[in-house]
This record gives sequence, structure tokens and C-alpha cells, in this order.
Amino acid sequence: MPVNPELVGREFPPTPPYLVGREKVREFARAVFADAPQHSDPEAARALGYADVVAPPTFAMVVQDHTLQQLLGEPDSGIALERTIHAEQRFRYTRPIVAGDELTAQLTVTGIRSVGSNAMITSDAEIVDAEGRHVVTATSVLLVGGEESADV
Repeated sequence: MPVNPELVGREFPPTPPYLVGREKVREFARAVFADAPQHSDPEAARALGYADVVAPPTFAMVVQDHTLQQLLGEPDSGIALERTIHAEQRFRYTRPIVAGDELTAQLTVTGIRSVGSNAMITSDAEIVDAEGRHVVTATSVLLVGGEESADV
């Protein structure tokens, strides 16, 4: 089944709140080699004006992943996980993510483009804090390969 073009404009329910933990930020920073002290040392982060350690910019993927799971789980999507790769990622921040933030995300599919037998699905995850204030918009592009023909 090809990717369902009716996904465009589809909004998914907000994710459950995700509490950003200090150790999760530290672990993520180590994993992506973000060695600036504000990612691991609360005092260094406070010296820069933050309440706690600051997550590296790509940490938003941790929260966005919950929204992408909703999209991938849609029974009518036509997205075959075994033929899907994460092709592109962008972030548009209002403010950095800091340990102690409670974040919720909501995904909207913003576009589908055919490229040969493949489809590129663009989606925006709007990530907000506990007060509903925008923190970051995470935009992903998934590349879904077309079905291979069975040559006999």
C-alpha cells in the first residue's frame, strides 16, 4: 500500500507530558559529544542564567519520537517501517530545553511528496512546556521506499 496522501493535515493527540531529567540530559549530551559544561554541570548552567542543565539542541528528538511513533502506528498510513528512514531533521527554538521542563508534543503531517516510487513525509512536532508556551518545533522528513517488484 502506498503512503496515504490523506495524512497531510492530520493532527495527532498531544503526547503525555515528558519530564526532562538532569541525568537524561547528561546522558544525551555524552552520547552526542556535547561537552560544554552547561549540559552536565548545574552551576555552569546557572551561571548562564538557566535553572538547571541545558539540553543539547537535538535533545528535542527524545520528545518528538513519541509523536513519530503515533504516525508510524497509524493503520491507514501506508508507511512500512522496514522501508522507512529518517531523512532530515530541523529545529526552531523559542528557548532551550532545561532539566525540570515538562514537555508535551503534538504532531501535524505538513506534506507528502513523491520521489519516483518513494514518498517523503514532512511533519512538525510542536513542543510546549507545562504552561503551554512554545519551546521548539521539530520538523522531520521520513523517506518511505516504494514496494519492490518481485521479479521471478
